[in-house]
Amino acid sequence: MRDTTEVKRFLENWQDEVDSAAEYRALAAAEPEPKVAQVYSNLARMEEAHIAFWEDRLRRAGATVHERLPSWRSRVLSWVARRFGPEAVLSTIAAKETADRNGYAGQAETHGTGMNAQERWHALVLGKLVETQPRGLSGSFLSRLEGRHRAVGGNALRAAVLGANDGLCSNLSLVMGVAGASINPHGILMTGVAGLLAGACSMALGEWVSVTSSRELAEREIRIESSELAEDPAGEGEELQLIYEAKGLSSKDARRVVEQVLKDKEATLDALAREELGIDPTELGGSAGEAALASFLLFSLGATIPILPFFLPKYGIAVLSSLLVSSVALFAIGAAITIFTGVAVWRSGGRQLLLGLAAAGLTFIIGHLIGVTLA
Repeated sequence: MRDTTEVKRFLENWQDEVDSAAEYRALAAAEPEPKVAQVYSNLARMEEAHIAFWEDRLRRAGATVHERLPSWRSRVLSWVARRFGPEAVLSTIAAKETADRNGYAGQAETHGTGMNAQERWHALVLGKLVETQPRGLSGSFLSRLEGRHRAVGGNALRAAVLGANDGLCSNLSLVMGVAGASINPHGILMTGVAGLLAGACSMALGEWVSVTSSRELAEREIRIESSELAEDPAGEGEELQLIYEAKGLSSKDARRVVEQVLKDKEATLDALAREELGIDPTELGGSAGEAALASFLLFSLGATIPILPFFLPKYGIAVLSSLLVSSVALFAIGAAITIFTGVAVWRSGGRQLLLGLAAAGLTFIIGHLIGVTLA
């Protein structure tokens, strides 16, 4: 058998390709648009060819070729894609492809195979699909949380995980701070419930304001566009033609499309909103009520965990139980985040656990000092 370092590299490449093929197949199965689904299927076939390439290399190296089983991370992403739609995970998969697009550049085995160019092309295709996907998941309850955590990746599943994390960390710190002041379990429980309700209401209100404001801004921009269309339809038609030409249509084809669209004012306004403003008139950011309710429920889910043990009558047992169940939840959330980051589970989960307990410990000490001072 060849050097174990080389075999390990082959195995890592093989597993990455197995994961990518599984994810593309899941995206293809969940994609309602046939042309886009075909793109995902084509990507999956390319990845399967790459799998076969690395299997051949492994056999030449004398290594065992195992069954093609996706990793747990890939299985979770595939399940979410099938359950909630491709948009729920597309940005996560695209980010990984972008990060790995030059992964074969320094590997001599792939030179002359076209695999380097194919990997870069995969990243480019997914990047374009992310740019053109609708904002949020139509009809999906979780999609309305996208706004709050859009800066960290822009998909609903990530927003849901981070929403629950907000509730867990904030309420754990709150109840530990009160516990440090040696208040009885009943008082801590009431404080925790108050913190849960206050935080969840704040999250819901913030989400409602965010979605409502975005919707009102979109409506205003559409009204302005409608006024400009009424005043100068020819000018708006020229703008549309330039946009279509920038997308790859010939000048003649773009003009033909624009002439057809201009025959219907509503169709023209719809096209201008989508192409010039980047707004889907049928969505307009989604429902503010759904966004607020989803945010309220997910924050509450996380905030409930640290206060449940305080239904126990004994102070010491309740505090230790709260720390224990919260520690498990902190590690689980950290592990769940690896779905998006690809970081090792123990590292991400451990980091989340350490930071969460550090915050809880700090508030416990502060609460204890304040309790002693007041006493």
